[in-house]
Amino acid sequence: MSLKRVAMPVQDPLIRQTNFNEVSLGYSEEMAVDEAKRCINCINKPCISGCPVSVNIPEFINLIVKHDYEQAYKIITKTNSLPAICGRVCPQETQCEAKCIRGIKAEAISIGRLERFVADCHLKNGEYIEHISIVNGHKVAVIGSGPAGLSCANDLIHLGYSVNIFEALHTPGGVLVYGIPEFRLPKEVVESEIENLKKLGVEIQTNMVIGKILTVGDLEKMGYEAIFIGTGAGLPNFMGIVGEDLIGVYSANEFLTRINLMKAYLDEYDTPIKKGKNVAVIGGGNVAIDAARCAKRLGADHVFIIYRRSIEEMPARMEEINHAKEEGIIFKLQCNPIRINSNDKGEVSAIECVNMELGEIDSSGRRRPHVINNSNHVLEVDTVIIAIGTSPNPLIKNTTDELQTNNQGCFIVNDQLLTSKLGVYAGGDAVTGAATVILAMAAGKQAAKSIHEYLLNKY
Repeated sequence: MSLKRVAMPVQDPLIRQTNFNEVSLGYSEEMAVDEAKRCINCINKPCISGCPVSVNIPEFINLIVKHDYEQAYKIITKTNSLPAICGRVCPQETQCEAKCIRGIKAEAISIGRLERFVADCHLKNGEYIEHISIVNGHKVAVIGSGPAGLSCANDLIHLGYSVNIFEALHTPGGVLVYGIPEFRLPKEVVESEIENLKKLGVEIQTNMVIGKILTVGDLEKMGYEAIFIGTGAGLPNFMGIVGEDLIGVYSANEFLTRINLMKAYLDEYDTPIKKGKNVAVIGGGNVAIDAARCAKRLGADHVFIIYRRSIEEMPARMEEINHAKEEGIIFKLQCNPIRINSNDKGEVSAIECVNMELGEIDSSGRRRPHVINNSNHVLEVDTVIIAIGTSPNPLIKNTTDELQTNNQGCFIVNDQLLTSKLGVYAGGDAVTGAATVILAMAAGKQAAKSIHEYLLNKY
């Protein structure tokens, strides 16, 4: 029983930085079985407690050892409706794998990679998912088709509800399609997961901007007895520094949407985007890493990630940080922008920064950065991408006084995810601010449970 996990095959860095194909190639059957055999089937199963949706991890891993991949898929999907997605983008290293007993004296089991293997086997060879014909006669509306909305819809349809998802964009999937690049999460994987949901009977209406085309009140008048708001956090935050309005400055949200949803990286798509040669990305999360790696693939000679703390304190996944380094992304750490400069055409010409030193621990659990005096320096760039976080869009809130939000624009909910309006629930990034896919899915599951209890008591 090896102390080290089975390595994930990946594209060569020099090749992958020129394409948008998936970087991690996935386990072969032999690799997956070998990795699954490393699980010691411990009595307490702490990995389950580390999973936000409580997947029975030891059971599905044991089924991999037995080569019963379809049954393993059924075990996973009892609580996780999007395993092919979660297996690729969830931060397992801080969740289920962090609790793995093997991780005490060896490397933790590669739970995420095994989940992906099982899900990919099903998507390639799995059985048809039957339409659920037993319905209870009640209708629920889900606003937003991101991970929270999809998870909520999945659980509600299994409980017998008629579920309709209203999606503002022309393609369902939310952040899964507009936010995460193809090389990390292929869109065909998202499409397959959503197609499985449709086969269950969930209806999805696209180009439906709730707050413009319809309001929450309109949905209630249409006969929806409960509503779940899972609209995410798609409103980009900015730093408020001089030059953010220059030509060549993007929010990461816009930059990634043009690439991921509007296919700006393909010549056959006429999607306007600046393919800068020297690009600065401000931020240290997964979104910043994604934007930087996309800029490199669009042909940039130099891509800089500017982050005010150290590499150890970056919120991005270490695997993505390492992949970015391999692809030639340059990390300018303990550095903070204070101004974006322009040329005489109003275009970005440089970014002025100051160096930072780390002080005491702040409320985030990380060391607070402080400016080092007289450390100003200029970095010549032609494109700046700002990736310092997002907030919920106020569109729905602005159509009614009944839905309360906090100072960050997030919906205020109770323990059951009920908003200040009876029958209306909210979860995911619309409540917490930008977080992870799996935490949004867990919120969707909680909302489905709460909606079910509410309607049972009502009728």
